[in-house]
Amino acid sequence: MPCHEYRGPPSLGIACVAAATPERHEVEYVDDRVTPFDPDHETDLAALTVFTPAATRALEIARMLRARGTKVVMGGIFPSVLPEVALEHADAIVQGEGEGVWPTLLHHAEAGCLQPRYRGQAPLDVTTLRPPRLDLYFGAECAGHRPDDYPLQVSRGCPLSCAACVLPIVSGRQIRYYSDEYLRQTADKIVAADKRVFLCEDTSLLTSDGARQRFRQTLEMFRNVGRAGKPLGLSYLATSVTMLAGLDLETFQEFETLGLRRFYVVAGYDPITRRAFGGGDDKALRVAEKAINRCRAHGIDTQVSFLVGNPEDGEDVFDRILEFARQAELELAEFCIATPYPGTPTWTRYQAEGRIFDFEWKRYNDANVVFRPHRMSAERLRQGYLYLWKEFYRNKPEAFIARPRAQRTIQL
Repeated sequence: MPCHEYRGPPSLGIACVAAATPERHEVEYVDDRVTPFDPDHETDLAALTVFTPAATRALEIARMLRARGTKVVMGGIFPSVLPEVALEHADAIVQGEGEGVWPTLLHHAEAGCLQPRYRGQAPLDVTTLRPPRLDLYFGAECAGHRPDDYPLQVSRGCPLSCAACVLPIVSGRQIRYYSDEYLRQTADKIVAADKRVFLCEDTSLLTSDGARQRFRQTLEMFRNVGRAGKPLGLSYLATSVTMLAGLDLETFQEFETLGLRRFYVVAGYDPITRRAFGGGDDKALRVAEKAINRCRAHGIDTQVSFLVGNPEDGEDVFDRILEFARQAELELAEFCIATPYPGTPTWTRYQAEGRIFDFEWKRYNDANVVFRPHRMSAERLRQGYLYLWKEFYRNKPEAFIARPRAQRTIQL
């Protein structure tokens, strides 16, 4: 398992589908990470949203439910990209964005004519959606699980083609913006619950001048969100080294005004950082260091997520990353194995090359080597991954390692 894995708030999937559920249906939410699922729990229809790391557990839950006669629906990234695997364990699956087809699926379930596959409309008009049912998540908090921030998604879709990312394939390449009212209502719910906001899956908003202008307008709107004594606060925004290096001053200033605490910065996904750490390209290394220094100059911390095991990475990549972290004076970092997640371009390439040797989905969690690397052995990559964690935090015994991504298995 990853070192000190952070069990953060649930993803938005179930909350969004719950918002699209007709009022005549009763909705109940269970987070299997917090309260192990009881297969004897009475329900007419169980819906699981499934990320790849949680798929092993999700398929187990589905088998238990179906054994007692409960209908099971699966949605999310895993069923979208590996539908045949999911269908072996579910009565129906939803591929792609589910809100548009969910009412139809419920109608079919009531009528006893559930279909095996439902494909989300592409691209879904997100301006027609209701705000997510975050109240379900707030109500499920307990003593051992009280996240201090919750996700807010400003747009869907991404025009980029990162080898390790499945979002453009599942959500499309067209950027679609939620309405201001949707964002205002969602943010106000988070503030009213005494939580902070983190912006998720929105790195595409920083890719062009037009997108940045739209994003700044959204940040300006957030200034007026909240109630007396409870202003909106941004905990972090996920982005990349490349985007930070080219981010304009005005957007940095908006982040400062809203009290942004941290950028969660991915490295090893884009061409610049892959050249920097995999090939030791001095120019690319300077770009990466400049990006970190720009954040620090605006009073914003950075937590860098380093991906290792890319095709460019030889055995020298580990020491190169540690030297960069020292030079950049990083206080927080995480290290991830370049896992070929199903549906990504890397998955397709590695499958064609016969590199993938492990299909145990719970091991697809950035902490296990499930493929044969290009320039080192699988065992050397595993050792180097552990070496990074140990060496970086050797003199930081009290550091808190936050992992925004977490395994999730949820029932509706």
